This record gives sequence, C-alpha cells and structure tokens, in this order.
Amino acid sequence: MKGKHVANKEADILKAAENEFLAKGYAGARTTSIARQAGVTHAMLHYYFQTKEQLFERVLDEKMRLMEQSVLAAFTDVGLPLPERLRSGIIRHFDFIAANPDLPRFIINEVFAYPERSQVMCNRIRRITQVMLSDFQQELDELHRRGEVESVDVRMLLLDIVSLNIFVFVAYPLVSQVFGEFQMDKEQFFEMRKAENVEIIMRRIKKNSL
Repeated sequence: MKGKHVANKEADILKAAENEFLAKGYAGARTTSIARQAGVTHAMLHYYFQTKEQLFERVLDEKMRLMEQSVLAAFTDVGLPLPERLRSGIIRHFDFIAANPDLPRFIINEVFAYPERSQVMCNRIRRITQVMLSDFQQELDELHRRGEVESVDVRMLLLDIVSLNIFVFVAYPLVSQVFGEFQMDKEQFFEMRKAENVEIIMRRIKKNSL
C-alpha cells in the first residue's frame, strides 16, 4: 500500500512538473509552484526529487520513453513491409505530438534560449533515432536496388516527417488566422493534416513519383 502511495505521489509531482516546465520553460519553472499543483509540501517534493534539474530530466525521459514506445516500435516492426511501417510511424509520431502539442515549442525555445541545455535533449532524441537510422537506410537501399522506391537519404526522410508533423502544431495559431476560419473543428483539421502528411511522405519514396 505504501509503495502505491509513493508511486501516486511521484506521478502527481511529475504531472505538475510537466505542466510547469511546458508553460514557463526550465528557467521560469518554480518548484514551489510544482509542489502546490501536485498537492504536496515543498519539502516532500525535494524528498522525491532533490533538484529541479533532476525533476526536469525525469519529465524529459518520460516523454522520450513514450515516444520511443510508440514511434520507434512502428518503424522497427520487422513483421511489416517497410512502406507500411513508414506509414504507421508517421501516424504514430503525429498522434504523439497531438497528445503533447506544447512539447515541440518547449524544446525549440529551450534550445535557442539555453544552448547549453540542448545537449541533454539531443542525447535523448539521438538515442531514439540512432536505433533506426542504419537498418532503415539499408532496407531503403535494398528496395531502391530492386526498383521499388526512389533513392532516399533516411536522415532527410526523418527530417521531412518531423518537420511536417511538428509545424502544424507549432504554427496552428498563426495558420488558423492566415487561412481564416477552417470549415471544420480543430480536431478535424488535424486529422486532415495527418492524412496529407502521410500522403506527402509516401509520394516521396514512391518510384517514378512526380
């Protein structure tokens, strides 16, 4: 029972910390505010997490773990043909961002505002991408040799996927004003954009695509 109580308290603190970091950035986040949101004392917060840095890294690790579970699993599912895995990976990445829409903006802001902190995030993201870069490239090269897909640099392909999927969430407040009121609600718009992103990427690798 005690173990469950500890786990619940940690989860409450991590959720509050996530909200605080994403809303205010690392520098603006306050452990006193996190403790208040989590419903614990400041002393109790420091009992579970000794420093703000430790808390930040735990939140980041959890987000990267969730992305790794969803996105990487799709790309590395050897039971499926590569085009199907690619399609699934694009969709899962988009859905991950949809579930964490403030995360890309937070990471971008932190990297530009505090370059020294970028290494922490880069290390975690690199751990995910390195797993798939080599094997995925070899498979694409083999499909190209068989005349099934265009020649593709997997690094550029990943950048295309990330750029397309992230941009719509980062820029949505501006895009919605530039294009006027969409004739659909926000969720419908994102579903439409997800389908468009999948189509763009799949056309990119399709042999003889224009």
